[in-house]
Amino acid sequence: MDNKDMDTQKQPAGNTLETERTKTGKVFVPRVDIYETQDSIVLTADMPGVDEKAVDITLEKNVLTITGSVAVTGFEGHAMAYSEYDVGDFERAFTISDEVDRDKIEATVKNGVLRVILHKAEKVKARKIAITAA
Repeated sequence: MDNKDMDTQKQPAGNTLETERTKTGKVFVPRVDIYETQDSIVLTADMPGVDEKAVDITLEKNVLTITGSVAVTGFEGHAMAYSEYDVGDFERAFTISDEVDRDKIEATVKNGVLRVILHKAEKVKARKIAITAA
């Protein structure tokens, strides 16, 4: 994958966003792995506690933004004695190239892992050229 396909910066785990937000609470930057296949670019994001109803993916101009939220879970009939599990929102943005087919982006969530498939546009897929005798 060329650097022009997707622009991202490595972020330390648990890093929170420094941008101005109107919503209160913590915002975590999810860890992401990106790999390329012949037909697509696949992005997997670790968003523990997030299900498909709490994920939002938007594409505006060339920026793909992933957001998700985890709600505080109560323990009915019990008081919390100690907690290390932070809850909050997840957010990460990527700049994608024109080589991605914007109409063929797919996403799934399973066990807190978001998988986004960015299919390549037909014009940029590698293809074999047939040779004929002249």
